[in-house]
Amino acid sequence: MGGDDARLRAVVSLAQTMAAAYTPRESWRAAALGACEALGGGFAALSVWERDRGRLRVLVNAGRRDEAEEEFPEREVYPVHQFPEITEFLHERWAGGGEPDAWVETADGLPGAGGPARGARPYCHQRVAALRRRGRGCCVVAPIVLHGRAWGELYVARQAGEPVFDRDDANFATVLAAVVAAGIAQTERLEEVRKLAFSDPLTGLANRRAVDIRLDEALERHRTEGAVVSLVVCDLNGLKAVNDTHGHAVGDRLLERFGSVLSLCGAMLPDALAARLGGDEFCLLVVGPGADDVVRVATELCERADVLELGDGVACGVASTGDPIGPVRSARRLFRLADAAQYRAKAARSVGPVVAGRDGEVIRLADSPPKAAHDRRRLRGQRP
Repeated sequence: MGGDDARLRAVVSLAQTMAAAYTPRESWRAAALGACEALGGGFAALSVWERDRGRLRVLVNAGRRDEAEEEFPEREVYPVHQFPEITEFLHERWAGGGEPDAWVETADGLPGAGGPARGARPYCHQRVAALRRRGRGCCVVAPIVLHGRAWGELYVARQAGEPVFDRDDANFATVLAAVVAAGIAQTERLEEVRKLAFSDPLTGLANRRAVDIRLDEALERHRTEGAVVSLVVCDLNGLKAVNDTHGHAVGDRLLERFGSVLSLCGAMLPDALAARLGGDEFCLLVVGPGADDVVRVATELCERADVLELGDGVACGVASTGDPIGPVRSARRLFRLADAAQYRAKAARSVGPVVAGRDGEVIRLADSPPKAAHDRRRLRGQRP
């Protein structure tokens, strides 16, 4: 009876820990560690099935990891075809009813007391080889089913020389996998709420609230670490004319198109945040890269915006702590500097970005080479 009580407490603890997790990573880690402890394992991993790529991707490795195992690996993936037993539950819907059974593998290649998955081969060569390579004696694998569909798997292992998982352990792992599935579902709902709170529904970019939070964090890094923080503020020219002439649906498409261009250019800078501030105002928030790199990307952004099918390019202002702009102690000051540069760009009809702290770098439409202006007019009807 004491064993049953301990397992009940373990289930409750797992559910509570996952419920308290704030981010997906925290939730994954809580799932792996909780299952590992509940089953008396030394190592646990949580993996997701990426249907479009036909592979299992490891989300987290927890417990006693070997030197090749990262806690949150970026590139630890396993093709599904290498695991014949996975095909029993990694299909579009779980057809057998209920939850799929967990099973046990052992390092000697003999199926454990849990038995293989229904209809699967007796054991999986890849899992056996991995157990041996990492000094583990056995593992229990529990499929995770979410919303009636296979989501991934929970994997818990014990070191060589420790007791092999038995049928009761496999049954308990199935229960734990169901608890993990419920926790993942809650995390996904929370992520959807956060996405709605911090993203622009039309373009899918971040919104002003997300920028304000990230900018405060960035300026703290600037104060403590000296990190360069740059802000690129853009005003999409000609949106009102497009709305008045073609209708707001076409105007929305222009906003979406420019949002895609902004996202593309932002990807040229590590960890840049692309956002729509509201209306026809957009920005890029960049932490780390130097001011010259940011200005180079802002220049390309202007060039790409200038050849969009509709609209009239962008007015773009840049403010960076990497330039001589004086102390930046608040987000408001950096925004003011970037806005002022953007206003200068709009007033001068600059075809490139205007940069705070860099006088005389306004490139007016009339100043640009005739061929370049001709090319822009010719490309105006083409999609970038």
